[in-house]
Amino acid sequence: MNLQSDDFELFGVPRQFAQDGNVLAARWKDLQREAHPDRFSAQGAAAQRVAMQWSVRINEAYQRLKDPLRRAAYLCELNGAPIGAEDNTAMPAAFLMQQMEWREALDDARDEAAIDDLEGMVSAERRGALARCAEFIDEKQDYAGAARQVRALMFIARFARDVDLRREQLGQ
Repeated sequence: MNLQSDDFELFGVPRQFAQDGNVLAARWKDLQREAHPDRFSAQGAAAQRVAMQWSVRINEAYQRLKDPLRRAAYLCELNGAPIGAEDNTAMPAAFLMQQMEWREALDDARDEAAIDDLEGMVSAERRGALARCAEFIDEKQDYAGAARQVRALMFIARFARDVDLRREQLGQ
């Protein structure tokens, strides 16, 4: 294992958006077994500390690789297209209008059926945005385009959390 490796190199998987979750999980288990601090107990405290650092590094990489949104953002960053969500919130007008309509529908939602409809719309939009990310990254190598999709996915994820909160409020 090399500290200079990116997450894909560390896990021995292709540097692409499309990943097999089962392969990632199996590789995570293998890497954790290799780096587990207990394996280094005979080598002393320093070796165990290094193993613990590796274990943390492996966990962080796994969390990034298994989450499609985080994986897409990471690929964009690796390829010179930082997401910059803190200072780049510009989105297409049609997307912003859609967000406003969703917000209004969420404000008006008074029952489970309305929440279910919103969840269905959000889920479909998320699937579409993830498919566009895959296309921009794996097929076109258009990382700037993928970064725009990642920012859209961030909006969608935030709205999905708000829908969940609204569902909880209705259940009370």
